[in-house]
Amino acid sequence: MSASDSKADIEVAESAGQVTSGDEAKAAEGDTGFDAGTKKLVQKLPLFSINAGPRDGNEWKKRLKQEYQALIRYIQMNKANDNDWFIVKPDKTGLRWTGKCWYFYKQLKYTFDLEFEIPVTYPMTNPDLCIPELEGKTPKMYRGGKICLSIHFMPLWARNAPRFGIAHALALGLAPWLAAEVPHLVDVGLVTKKD
Repeated sequence: MSASDSKADIEVAESAGQVTSGDEAKAAEGDTGFDAGTKKLVQKLPLFSINAGPRDGNEWKKRLKQEYQALIRYIQMNKANDNDWFIVKPDKTGLRWTGKCWYFYKQLKYTFDLEFEIPVTYPMTNPDLCIPELEGKTPKMYRGGKICLSIHFMPLWARNAPRFGIAHALALGLAPWLAAEVPHLVDVGLVTKKD
């Protein structure tokens, strides 16, 4: 991304669900599957300038600092919009992350353990987000509780790597997945409210 490109010009393209320049987005037609609020939120997330992964030593530490800053920004935006829905924390290396995510449905809060590891090929490969307790309850999930991101999110990540990071994976991967799956799982009785 050149210096002349600005984050404000990044939009989710209407036809393909990809992040492109503002002019390309305006020229595209159709629906991305992301609502206007999600598009607006993602436009405010910082894009990354350091292309480094776990094997890159000091460059990885710099990238990790950018990841923390983006996550802090994302959490602050969510809290300001009364939309706080996850907490995550890394291990000392920044490679394994654990936390919780939650979704409100029919005035009840459903909370799930969340975990993911940064792949060796990160940031060119997105992290696999796992909700282990939902394994086997939905076809939109792989072994180990990894949520299905292959159809909508992985192509979006591939087009925007290495500028996307963990905050983007949560905003454009996990949040829509929870919004689509949790209501269905509750309605069919596969997920119940825990006391």
